[in-house]
Amino acid sequence: MPFIERLASREIYRNPWLVLREDDIRRPDGSAGIYSVVDKQTYALVMPYDGHRFRLVEQFRYPVGARRWEFPQGTAPDLAAVEPSELAERELREETGLSAMSFEALGQLDTAPGMSSQRGWVFLATGIVEGEADREHEEQDMRSAWFPREDVERMIRSGVIADAQSIAAYGLFLLRER
Repeated sequence: MPFIERLASREIYRNPWLVLREDDIRRPDGSAGIYSVVDKQTYALVMPYDGHRFRLVEQFRYPVGARRWEFPQGTAPDLAAVEPSELAERELREETGLSAMSFEALGQLDTAPGMSSQRGWVFLATGIVEGEADREHEEQDMRSAWFPREDVERMIRSGVIADAQSIAAYGLFLLRER
């Protein structure tokens, strides 16, 4: 099967959250080219569900210049080797203050496979217990609220929820029910 071969790789930029690299490649027909890739840590997305409602978070997303509702999600560059379920538990507690009795893995998602190596795990969190959020400094504008399932579906259809990972996670949730 033809594939793109990496001939060389250069790091262009690095910070604690990502690495931008540029690769010299050879395409299946033998022609040369370059490919830019954003490498990021694995993330966890959590769907807190009480049987009727989902807990969402809303925050300002700088790259799109707007506030967005989405499921709690994130990475932990300082804990790159942590198990995805532990990362899910941490993100849920930090962003919403919730804890859960159960974290069921629903599947994995590729964030943007045309430009990034990042993958994420989707977890359904049930047996919810309320608590106080412990947000990171970057999350100071975040808010969190419960939404009935019908409202979440309406928000997806109307574009209020536009986060691709959240919409894909909801698709995994629907498949789980089948």
